[in-house]
Amino acid sequence: MIAIGSDHAAYHLKLLVEEHLKERGLAFEDLGCYGPERVDYPVYGQKVAEAVAAGQYEKGIVLCGTGIGISLAANKVPGIRCAVCSDTYSAKYTRLHNDANMLAMGERVVGPGLAMEIVDAFLDTPFEGGRHAQRVALITEIEKKYSK
Repeated sequence: MIAIGSDHAAYHLKLLVEEHLKERGLAFEDLGCYGPERVDYPVYGQKVAEAVAAGQYEKGIVLCGTGIGISLAANKVPGIRCAVCSDTYSAKYTRLHNDANMLAMGERVVGPGLAMEIVDAFLDTPFEGGRHAQRVALITEIEKKYSK
């Protein structure tokens, strides 16, 4: 299951991503926002990230104007590796090499067609493991050091 959230600047793209997930037969839950009225992106980045970190969802997708702000908020939650992707290559390799559990995108940066291709690359690519597992473990150690 996938958790999805956005701020007002990416509300319309979020609806398109949700329709795409439905067409693919993928289960998801919309954790907000629920309209185009102005809201604060950290609220939704945190909400989705906490749900993913708690194991309620396998992956998360968050959206804002650029994808940057909401990803910064999400990455403050221990256990989250949220990557901002504006191309399919980055979406594929953040899964292969970084085992990212959340994807961030910006409605003002990517168009709808590209956004769906990015979502597919992210969701369809498994973690490669191997030498990359050691590197992900090092990232986790950094996180633990500063979470005390």
